[in-house]
Amino acid sequence: MAPDYDILVHGNNLRLKDDFLGIANVTLVQTGEGPLLFDTGGYVSRLGLVKALAVRGLTPDDIRLVFLSHLHFDHAHNVDLFRRAKILVSRSEWDYAAAPHEKDLFMPWGIHTQLERHDLELIEGEGQLSNRVGWFPAPGHTPGCYALRLDTDTRGTVVLAGDAIKYAKEAIARRCDMAFDTVERGTASIRRILEMAERIVPGHFPELIRQEDGSFLWDDAAPFDLRVR
Repeated sequence: MAPDYDILVHGNNLRLKDDFLGIANVTLVQTGEGPLLFDTGGYVSRLGLVKALAVRGLTPDDIRLVFLSHLHFDHAHNVDLFRRAKILVSRSEWDYAAAPHEKDLFMPWGIHTQLERHDLELIEGEGQLSNRVGWFPAPGHTPGCYALRLDTDTRGTVVLAGDAIKYAKEAIARRCDMAFDTVERGTASIRRILEMAERIVPGHFPELIRQEDGSFLWDDAAPFDLRVR
């Protein structure tokens, strides 16, 4: 079975003057071997994630595999919902979380303790989840960022980039915008993804689609249904 995917939580790159309102994309992947969740999002999208799963006839306990692109709070906080899932995260990100960059304020406290409650596998290098779903390192934003490559039948080669490509600005400029590793490594990761992908699901932006001239554009606006109560 060819893999396919569905964005459960739609990310955005909104921010305040000194803080962020941004929400990370959370993507459900159907691999033929059961559903896989790419990132789990932060607490701000916790209820919406559970609702999105329910709309698709799923509960958190139906998810048996979670792939975390990296361990920042907005991508990994909700991992505790998935008690029956095996968790994949890179060994380099695991090590980085123990001693993050001095300016990296986004690593949640207690993340090691939380992940150790799960069936945890630390991955290295490049690898395959199936013959058409593979992982690869995409460092820059953090040293341990990883991405997934899906070879689909209907949408071509799709890269779930996490924060290796956070938003369209990085794809257009072909340069890393926020690096807790190095800008150079982040830029190399961006360029690698742009070369391989026909579609990209960024960390905090609508899906990017390759155009005939090789550039990437997006069709949909990111929804932000803000309500005051």
